[in-house]
Amino acid sequence: MTLQQQIVGNAMQMAVCSLQPGQTVYCEAGKFLFKTSNVTMETRLSGPGGQRDGGAGGGGGGMGGLLRQAMGTAMQVGQRVLAGESLAFQYFTSTGGEGTVGFAGVLPGEMRALELDGTHAWFAEKDAFVAAESTVEFGIAFAGARQGMSGGEGFVLEKFTGRGTVIIAGAGNFIDLNPAEFGGRIEVDTGCIVAFEEGVRYGVQRIGGLNRQGLMNAVFGGEGLSLATLEGDGRVILQSMTLEGLANALKKAEGGDKQGPTGGLFSTNVG
Repeated sequence: MTLQQQIVGNAMQMAVCSLQPGQTVYCEAGKFLFKTSNVTMETRLSGPGGQRDGGAGGGGGGMGGLLRQAMGTAMQVGQRVLAGESLAFQYFTSTGGEGTVGFAGVLPGEMRALELDGTHAWFAEKDAFVAAESTVEFGIAFAGARQGMSGGEGFVLEKFTGRGTVIIAGAGNFIDLNPAEFGGRIEVDTGCIVAFEEGVRYGVQRIGGLNRQGLMNAVFGGEGLSLATLEGDGRVILQSMTLEGLANALKKAEGGDKQGPTGGLFSTNVG
């Protein structure tokens, strides 16, 4: 059953979803906006593939089934905690006719509905997830310790598999690119990646060498020491605004500029 949804608005977009009777959509806690009265809301720790928390055990029954269910939920929650994600999901199901539910991101920017056909996954940056059909599985992927140490934002990724619609959000405006159309490789500010298809290879590279120009790029260029690299043939979604850039702009407007005179390596995190 295809999720009927419409993305509305400009600077701060919203996703309005029409649910057929019995259809379920879930979101990350804090992304819900409104619903009609015939749409039920339930908060669970487990992902869409798990049993309801506190409900009857499945997959073998008895104490063993309950234990496996509890262990599975604990592993899901542990991954989300490690990734800095919300502990729980909110589930919305239409009863007694067609229902409507609305969602939004947390930053000024765009939203995008991705259609998964079950053949490949999508990866997104942390906090990009807004909502998805219950047929879409939400997971956490790790880009690797070496890339995480180098790239910062790209270490922890959200992973979506299965069939159905998943809605993501980002900051600023979106642009869709395919590395195959640019010689097979593009280099991106690590904070500008929103999502990319499975098959696109993600990596991190150092900007320049340990020479004069390399140091100039790192200190005064505003990008620090590293850029993200995306290679292969597949869809990539980038955003025009980064969370760090927005935070620094707000601090500067308040008279507490954390960017510093160099704007690069010596920038400080906004606390």
